[in-house]
Amino acid sequence: MFKSLREDVEAVFQRDPAARSRLEVILCYPGLHALVLHRLAHLLWRRDWKLGGRFVSQVGRFLTGVEIHPGAVIGRRFFIDHGMGVVIGETAEIGDDVTLYQGVTLGGVSLDPGKRHPTLGDGVVVGAGAAVLGPFTVGHGARIGSNAVVVREVPPGVTVVGIPARQAGPRPVGDDAFCFSPYGTTPGSVGVDPTTRTLERLQERLRELEERMNDGERERPRESVRAVAGRS
Repeated sequence: MFKSLREDVEAVFQRDPAARSRLEVILCYPGLHALVLHRLAHLLWRRDWKLGGRFVSQVGRFLTGVEIHPGAVIGRRFFIDHGMGVVIGETAEIGDDVTLYQGVTLGGVSLDPGKRHPTLGDGVVVGAGAAVLGPFTVGHGARIGSNAVVVREVPPGVTVVGIPARQAGPRPVGDDAFCFSPYGTTPGSVGVDPTTRTLERLQERLRELEERMNDGERERPRESVRAVAGRS
């Protein structure tokens, strides 16, 4: 347990430049507190102490603003930045080195008692306010943009944005999570809403057509003068 806690603290230092000391992380990071309480709740849940697991998870929710069902499976070096408003459902599965920002929902869209929540592969980053809804897989290294609503499988290593979420670009070069902006658009084409890009292209095309029409109207009087001069 102490080894796992050490890894979780180090993960905060790797992904949050605001972290100044290990003591600060241990005392002041609600995402870490929620994770520690979840590990206890999950242990009780696996030992069939369902009520005890749910009670511990509710204590964690009250203290941190992060709701993690004790049945959820979470891997190593998991980091919840800021934490408030994060909801993780019962059958969610989260790989190693995953990062969630505030307001993220890993939810379900079915009332069936089986698998209802998403599976996140290793190294996934989910931006602030995003909702991942359904029993599908988000591939290793994928990025989900801020406020996106994901309702179908995400291939490994791509970035998806928008409502509903669509692929916006490949994974940023390198493994640095900060190449991706979890609060908005990412430099370059990655992280830009595909619908917005389509509208921008249509506007550019419309401007080009207007310029061509204006050029054609300016040319017509000259041709008319030449025609009259030729007849005379």
